[in-house]
Amino acid sequence: MDFFTLTLALMIVVLLISIFRVLREYERGVIFLLGRFYKVKGPGLIIVIPLLQQMVRVDLRTVVMDVPTQDVISRDNVSVKVNAVIYFRVVDPEKSIIQVENFFEATSQLSQTTLRSVLGQHELDDMLAERETLNTDIQMILDKQTDAWGIKVANVEIKHVDLDESMIRAIAKQAEAERERRAKVIHALGEYEASEKLLDAAKVLAKQDQALQLRYLQTLVELAGDKSSTIVFPMPINLMKHFNQP
Repeated sequence: MDFFTLTLALMIVVLLISIFRVLREYERGVIFLLGRFYKVKGPGLIIVIPLLQQMVRVDLRTVVMDVPTQDVISRDNVSVKVNAVIYFRVVDPEKSIIQVENFFEATSQLSQTTLRSVLGQHELDDMLAERETLNTDIQMILDKQTDAWGIKVANVEIKHVDLDESMIRAIAKQAEAERERRAKVIHALGEYEASEKLLDAAKVLAKQDQALQLRYLQTLVELAGDKSSTIVFPMPINLMKHFNQP
């Protein structure tokens, strides 16, 4: 066998081997025939005709993408740094290759701009307390816009909302002032309820002179128990008549 025949045989073997491709369960092959879309193949063993057909592999597994920290100005003009994580996957391999040049990079850039846009419409308190609602809003917007690319955004999670030191101190002062306000309101409410009870008790005592006399005597007994000091307690004139009665 001469050199030419050996080379030709090797080329045929390599060509035959290159015809067969194996795609895993989570992979699909987007096939182009002379530059035009042909079909989506896989998983398993597929045939790709060299020179006539080209294949682009597409991974269908869920991608966990970390959105870089974004500078966001809230609706109440507070500057914060926010980062998030996006969970998405390819549901239409054809669209993910044909409709967008790089679906991963496109989704990343869209996530960043959407994160800034949505959070900028809310106040700082909403960012800190209503994360679940914000996550849902961002997820719905991303899912709608990436549908044309064959992408399904399954979930969005805001990870951190970072504030500068001056804002943290301001929030702490605000929380302290709020606690003091609540304490004063509770104290005032207690005083009001106590005054109502005292008023009711005074009305009951005023209806019965004997009850008022007993209350007076009870107060004397309580004061007599304190031996540390001498107390001169006046006797109301209107009570003396009860002692003079036969």
